[in-house]
Amino acid sequence: MKAEDIISRIQQSIPSAQIKAYDMTGGGDHWQLTIQAKEFNGLNLVEQHQLVYKALGEWMHGPIHALSLNTRAAD
Repeated sequence: MKAEDIISRIQQSIPSAQIKAYDMTGGGDHWQLTIQAKEFNGLNLVEQHQLVYKALGEWMHGPIHALSLNTRAAD
């Protein structure tokens, strides 16, 4: 899995998302994501993360083995 694939998939569901993706192991299955988005406004941290998991869908059960998220609302 490539960073561009993850970024594209998230931006389909969260269009305003500004995303930094870091492959933690070089194997394409352990990712650290930093995401800032207007869609997160008014949501708590769990709700923000749920939006990201929903955007990634079935990838969370296959190509992505581990995910570290740092999310925040945009101004």
